[in-house]
Amino acid sequence: MIRRAVMPDWWDWKLELIQHLSYRMTDRRFDEIAVRTMMEQKAGIRPDEDEPGRWIVDARWEGHDWEIVVEPDHQRRILVVVTAYKVE
Repeated sequence: MIRRAVMPDWWDWKLELIQHLSYRMTDRRFDEIAVRTMMEQKAGIRPDEDEPGRWIVDARWEGHDWEIVVEPDHQRRILVVVTAYKVE
């Protein structure tokens, strides 16, 4: 896991929230502001073991642990937010 002090170069890129995430926001009761807040206050990040090239952001929001799946787009220099979910 990568802690706050040592972040990849793509961490500060502009965020792009994809359609899949928009669908999940209503179901999972969060919004874009919550995603941005969780990203800013992250506990750490780690590679996604199931999807090479994707990363998991470990975060807390409203008293719960969350995971946010991101994928850096190196060509466009954008950090794509794929989905976010509460850890049960």
